[in-house]
Amino acid sequence: MGKFYSLLGVAEKAFRFNRRKKMTTIWIIVAVVVVSLLIILPAAIKVVTQYERGVVLRLGRFIGIRQPGIRFIIPYIDTMIKVDTRVVTMDVPAQEVITKDNVTVKVDAVVYLRVINADDAVLKVENYLRATSLISQAVLRGVSEQSTLDELVYYSDRINQMLQQAIDKETKAWGVEIAEVKVEVKAEVKKV
Repeated sequence: MGKFYSLLGVAEKAFRFNRRKKMTTIWIIVAVVVVSLLIILPAAIKVVTQYERGVVLRLGRFIGIRQPGIRFIIPYIDTMIKVDTRVVTMDVPAQEVITKDNVTVKVDAVVYLRVINADDAVLKVENYLRATSLISQAVLRGVSEQSTLDELVYYSDRINQMLQQAIDKETKAWGVEIAEVKVEVKAEVKKV
């Protein structure tokens, strides 16, 4: 009978040891899960502010636009590119041109633009701000060279309208709308 109780004592100790081992294993698993969530969760939660739109690409393929608020994506598989939809003020560098009446002038402009289709702004052009700036410079040179000095100075509203329509025609495909263009002319009289 003594051997029986001693066997029971050994079995009880083994049970307690196994129980402690199981509890330790459970705590390790819980710790691994918590650490994994702390790493993955920040990558999954994205905040899109009121003036932005989130363009989501899954493994490089467009899957949709996310509106303002807290948005969830699949970490490391989805990519969200945020696009600002507010009006952006862009300075067009001064261009030295010769007008139709052979006067050398420096013309610069300010372009007010905003993104109306975030997916087009991301997918159809690499950098919509740079592309709009370059198109604005080219159109500004072209319109200035086709005008006289008097037209540039006295009919600036009409020139602004022409520039806006010409730039907007080019940028519409990229989801960019030109709200307004303001031109400034500086005439330089050069002695030859």
